[in-house]
Amino acid sequence: MKRRVLILVSASLLLALLLGQLNHQLATWQVHVGCGGLFVAFTGLRMAYGPGAAAAFLAGLFLDATTPVVFGTQGLLFLAAHAVVFTLRAKAPRGEVSVGVVVSLLANLGLFLSLGFLRIDTGAESAGAWMRSFTDLLFSQVVLALIAPWFFALQQRMLEGTTTTTRSFSRRSI
Repeated sequence: MKRRVLILVSASLLLALLLGQLNHQLATWQVHVGCGGLFVAFTGLRMAYGPGAAAAFLAGLFLDATTPVVFGTQGLLFLAAHAVVFTLRAKAPRGEVSVGVVVSLLANLGLFLSLGFLRIDTGAESAGAWMRSFTDLLFSQVVLALIAPWFFALQQRMLEGTTTTTRSFSRRSI
């Protein structure tokens, strides 16, 4: 169980690094891409609750370290999103990539709006801030839809490699 959590967290770190590089390149156009839904969709749809929740929470904590929010905010939001996805997963074909993409898009929308309400103050400038936030959301959803199949395949492949390695070690010890 711990190995699966570490593998999913390492995949999340890779995604966070790639998104950081993308955001660095997009900074000249003042656009920010956030794909929080990708960090919770796979774990919520295909993992047991405990390991999936741990992986989602840790991924949120790693993202908290690089964003201007109170530490733990994204970790708790990712944990809540994981719980929602996990609860609703019985009604969907979990192994389908298209279902995973739709779930990650919906989770990303919820996470994006939640973070927006936490970060944007209610002042005279709030209308402009929300317009910028919705522009970022639009770009984020497009990027998420494009990279979600790759990220799901990466996570699945990394987990399959672990079970194959574990099985080969257990066969050798017999």
